[in-house]
Amino acid sequence: MTTSPGKPKFISKPITFSLEISTRKLSEFWKGLENGKVYASKCRKCGSLSFPPVADCSTCLSSEPEWMEIEGEGEIETFTHIMIRPKNFAESPPYTVAVAKMKEGVKILAWVTNPEYSKLKTGAKVRLVTEKSETGATYAFTLH
Repeated sequence: MTTSPGKPKFISKPITFSLEISTRKLSEFWKGLENGKVYASKCRKCGSLSFPPVADCSTCLSSEPEWMEIEGEGEIETFTHIMIRPKNFAESPPYTVAVAKMKEGVKILAWVTNPEYSKLKTGAKVRLVTEKSETGATYAFTLH
């Protein structure tokens, strides 16, 4: 333990770990991205809509999701420009992420791929699109 005047603190050693997470139950989501579609999960039992999709409903604990395509129209509720990037993105240019409420009712966090800064504001309309990269398919927002 190290101390500074009036403020004891503990500095741990660096910890590195990884998890292997099965995505078998959510394979339709990943297939959808590969085919240019973004899906939310909807519980067959109680109708709860989730994004990111879940295999088990957090409302009624049912394990019977069905897939609902997100049409893509949304409105920005909040956004931020990431200038000081996390270590994994240190080589990337600064980027913008936003949370948008989609017309289906779910909120989605995604990168904004064409951040025209003069048009980027709370309430701005966005379109959810799929993108393919060397690491696989993903989704992002574009302003419109």
